[in-house]
Amino acid sequence: MKPSPISLLFFIVLVSRLFAGPAEPPEGFVALFNGRDLSGWWGAKTEDPAKWMALPAGKLEEKKTQSLVDIRQHWTVENGELVNDGHGLFLTSEKDFADFELRLEYKTVAKADSGVYLRGCPQVQIWDYTEEGGKWEIGADKGSGGLWNNSGKSPAKDPLVLADKPFGEWNSLRILMAGEIVTVYLNGKLVVDHGRMENFFDRKGGMPEKGPIQLQTHGGEIRWRNVFIREIEAEESAKIQAKAGC
Repeated sequence: MKPSPISLLFFIVLVSRLFAGPAEPPEGFVALFNGRDLSGWWGAKTEDPAKWMALPAGKLEEKKTQSLVDIRQHWTVENGELVNDGHGLFLTSEKDFADFELRLEYKTVAKADSGVYLRGCPQVQIWDYTEEGGKWEIGADKGSGGLWNNSGKSPAKDPLVLADKPFGEWNSLRILMAGEIVTVYLNGKLVVDHGRMENFFDRKGGMPEKGPIQLQTHGGEIRWRNVFIREIEAEESAKIQAKAGC
């Protein structure tokens, strides 16, 4: 019996999805993750980037090389997705960035939390907002996207709205950083509006001028895909900062 045209169409769509390569970056963006392997990344934990940036070139290269042992134990690539098992060092971009627009998608599981470090500093927070009695006392019930490591009185510490999707679905983050000013959209909803990000490692010293993007892992599997970045030039950065009153 010949398959119906509808069955053939369904089969073609299914196969195309299974074997589709990584998505193309939006205009003006480049891919930080190539969809195939861990090229362009090394591993670091929550540590002041100023310290390892100050290392002699040889020592820094040694640190990066040694970190890859841990990275290969806990990070893999499956079907164009970065997969972490909830343990190990954080994936850290080889390239450092000043002002930028970062877009990515992530999917996580219950009882895990994670985040995106900007210039090597924590972080745009990713929570399990459903775990009552878990981390609600520190803000998990408010949802993801806030600059959680800011001090307690910071208006950007918690997101403006709860915008997380249910577990099993992909969440999209759009993060703009200009100077110390950060704006975050989660699933198309504004969750941080021109908030000033504090340097977790040096509250009085301000954010470093440049640093890597880090994908944090903590307590449960998280998947990432379509990690794209656009570097923001000085004129655009100045306009963003002026809107925040800088």
